[in-house]
Amino acid sequence: MNLHALVESYIALHQALGKPFVGNASRLRGFVRAIGPDASLGDVTTERVNAFLTGEGPLTRNYHVKHSVLRGFFLYARSRGHIGAIPMPSLVPKPPPAFRPYIYSHEELRRLLGAADSVRRGRTCTLEPATVRAILLLLYGAGLRLGEALALDHRDVDLEGSLLRVHSGKCFKSRLLPLGATLTQALTHYAARQASHLTGEQAPFFATREGDRVSQRAVQEYFRVVCEHAGIRREDGGRCQPRLHDLRHTFAVHRLTGWYRQGADVQALLPHLCTYLGHRDLAATQVYLSMTPDLLQQASGRFERYAFEDGHRD
Repeated sequence: MNLHALVESYIALHQALGKPFVGNASRLRGFVRAIGPDASLGDVTTERVNAFLTGEGPLTRNYHVKHSVLRGFFLYARSRGHIGAIPMPSLVPKPPPAFRPYIYSHEELRRLLGAADSVRRGRTCTLEPATVRAILLLLYGAGLRLGEALALDHRDVDLEGSLLRVHSGKCFKSRLLPLGATLTQALTHYAARQASHLTGEQAPFFATREGDRVSQRAVQEYFRVVCEHAGIRREDGGRCQPRLHDLRHTFAVHRLTGWYRQGADVQALLPHLCTYLGHRDLAATQVYLSMTPDLLQQASGRFERYAFEDGHRD
């Protein structure tokens, strides 16, 4: 049986059941490329599977994600009589510690925005500082993923109504997001400066000097320069320097911290934050509850006040 054909059949089955299966499909196709597009299932050995799982870099949790995906595929192949034994390694390494996102302080956010205004990268760079600054504001102010922000068209940004229509998000989810007054004002100012590019409903909201849609790579490269200019570096031993995606994590943590300080019912508000962020389920949002010492301190203080008041009533 041809490996490529069976993998595509397996992917088609999952998608026919209504599952996005985007990330896992990409991993399985990567496995086919590693073994060879013309390879048969008989060419797949435990050694070759292990080589694909381990890769060339340090062990990350991606090993176990790929392991789970491949095991599911081989169980599918066995259920249809294409293989007898599943060619998976018998020993699986212990998962490394969970990655901890970098949570920016308010002072670091101010430095980032200031650096975005002042950094000049020369004529070869197609991005305007105002565009980068507006993207940073939106990633933090609305908790968007970078891909969601860059996919916005002019028609998706209703500045008069302070609404954002986010399409093609993760898991094929789309959502309508209300924007705060400060963020709306900042985006209105940016849009006025970009009026020559926003000439049609389908024009990209974030555009290069030439009017093309901004690429993720261009923003990532610019962001590294901005971080260096702002003097923002990770000092806690984490394996990644502060990332653009960490602005989304920071938005969630700061929102939760604010709710605790206001005395709000955080558990009741979590589903709203889950919907706003476009998470698949509540568990993905609950992770933020233990993200930073400040947030844990707020939660601990809330519990102490509750316990004290409860005991005082007795």
